[in-house]
Amino acid sequence: MAASAKTLTINNCTSKEDWTVVLPRRGRKGRKATKVEILEEKQEPWAPTDSQIDLSRETKLKGKMERCIDKIGVSQFYHAFRDQIETTVFYHIHRVLGSETKMQMVMYGIGSIELYEPPCLQLSLAILMKRDFSWIGNIEVFDPILSVTETRVLEAFGCSVISINEHGKREAVKPTMFFMPHCEAELYNNLLQANWKPKPLSNMVLLGNSFEEYEEHASLCKNSPVLNSMVNILAVRRFTHEIKIEKISDDYYNAFHDSSWHFFSPDHDIDLPCIKS
Repeated sequence: MAASAKTLTINNCTSKEDWTVVLPRRGRKGRKATKVEILEEKQEPWAPTDSQIDLSRETKLKGKMERCIDKIGVSQFYHAFRDQIETTVFYHIHRVLGSETKMQMVMYGIGSIELYEPPCLQLSLAILMKRDFSWIGNIEVFDPILSVTETRVLEAFGCSVISINEHGKREAVKPTMFFMPHCEAELYNNLLQANWKPKPLSNMVLLGNSFEEYEEHASLCKNSPVLNSMVNILAVRRFTHEIKIEKISDDYYNAFHDSSWHFFSPDHDIDLPCIKS
């Protein structure tokens, strides 16, 4: 997730250099990965690059997270978000759960919860969802920039830090919520490709960037090479039911703007569009 607000922007439809699907994180170099580079990414063991445990940093970060959880928990935004789940969204959640009682949550691209507020708010929302909804199971979290301090604090709040860089290629063999606000298009693309069959798609709930907006922007720049990073996003739109998160106040705009729930319902008797690898 971004450390600051990330938006879909288009400057010149004929130049890949001028199209930014999602702005890179502050303090990190933006990736200009091609389609081939994305598809060749392999899962690999991961651990924080730093190794020093700093108890004072941990205590400070825990306090920051506790304040953030309290703040968002009493906000009008969270009340509206929870109401949306209990009404409009739960029908689709129930369909995905089927006979299962729990749905695990996977958070990709969380960003630095120590350095920036939006990741703190996004993690707080996930923790509040687990607190308030019995069907939320374990929360697994990953971002390659996480520090030792951040991983220890995540674990203190009941989250599991993934020790493999999956590059978003987790197959949904059982009901799984992928919580990915403001991740790069390539990560959504990888996730969809890893689940490009009717059953895994039906097991997925995705909370992240609006696919409808990706489609709208793509329609304006039909010949842009950057569309290679969105091919699965665009192909899945015909099987997607999208529900936008609304009533986002200024306090939470940077963390949750242009976010939607996505549910996928491909007919099991039809062939999905062929996606080239």
